[in-house]
Amino acid sequence: MRSSRRPPMTGDGTRVVRAGLPEPVAHEPSMPGPVFAAHYHLPGEPVGPYTYGRYDNPTWGGLERAIGELEAPGEAVGTVGFPSGMGAVSAVLLSQVHSGDAVVLPDDGYQALPLVREQLEAYGVEVRTAPTAGDAQLDRLDGAKLLWIESPSNPGLEVCDIRRLADAAHEAGALVAVDNTLATPLGQRPLELGADFSVASGTKALTGHGDVLLGYVTCRDPELAAGVRRWRSTAGAILGPMEAWLAHRSLATLQLRVDRQAANALALAEALRHRPEVTGLRHPGLPDDPSHAVAARQMRGGRFGCVVSFTLPDRKRAERFLAALRLVDGATSFGGVRSTAERRGRWGGDDVPEGFIRFSVGIEDQEDLVADVERALDESAEDRAPR
Repeated sequence: MRSSRRPPMTGDGTRVVRAGLPEPVAHEPSMPGPVFAAHYHLPGEPVGPYTYGRYDNPTWGGLERAIGELEAPGEAVGTVGFPSGMGAVSAVLLSQVHSGDAVVLPDDGYQALPLVREQLEAYGVEVRTAPTAGDAQLDRLDGAKLLWIESPSNPGLEVCDIRRLADAAHEAGALVAVDNTLATPLGQRPLELGADFSVASGTKALTGHGDVLLGYVTCRDPELAAGVRRWRSTAGAILGPMEAWLAHRSLATLQLRVDRQAANALALAEALRHRPEVTGLRHPGLPDDPSHAVAARQMRGGRFGCVVSFTLPDRKRAERFLAALRLVDGATSFGGVRSTAERRGRWGGDDVPEGFIRFSVGIEDQEDLVADVERALDESAEDRAPR
């Protein structure tokens, strides 16, 4: 007879295929299906884990337990799921910061952060900003209630010393939230580095298939987690059970995807180093990248992420390059199994050159992908462009 007690799960690959799942039961699916109940049968007093669909759901619970096991293995943490990454970002900020407080945000982070800034300022919150590189946030912490870190940053791929910043913030009386979207829990564990909140858009590398919008917040402190969960219930920012189920299903391949993407991204970055038309090349895995030394200390297992950024001479050259790619989809977002690339300046929200490319590396064969990029660069040269 099989023991119901699981052996220790020390490897990332073992952990991701089991995370958040119940012990197997004969004649039942290894992963329970999504639960769509809006309400539950509650005879007598409303007690128990599930009472009304806006408060909790068994399918969310499985995903949240799984993410918690990956963010902080072996520890009791609270994870709260949301219908998008911005839902998770908003939940942390709006549940913890109030009128008269000050927050420190990166000025080179995700382009939706300026929208958050406008809302916070409308609520009477002082917003200070600083670049990610060089731990510049240290100079903005005095009297702040919360420090928001995005490392690696999107799209510039700057990295800061999370532990150093977290220690300084806590000494100054501030909470620390880290946007861990690009790294994923397998590439970086913010809670182990001192953060109070690990926040991510699960839309991207965590789920990896471009078929679900999702966000989450993981906290070590039960009171902080309760505050985030209470905000979710009050605002109604709940994720659908099918999205939660799809995300949980996708976690099983997370290590395989993250490792393959990291290796492919580094190979592409190495190839781009030798292209004369490429400037501003960034990838934390490159030994000569300005962020490499810090990234190598705090990012796990050589997993430096799937994103490579670089700049081509101008907008037209960038557009010709993107049009010439055959194995790479022209799309926004990042972290998917299919490689995507875009001219980031088309959105108007990032302080980047017109020829700036954000390239999300997928799991294609490395040789095919690099060859496609090299060919597209050749074909997009001005003297090769069709007339």
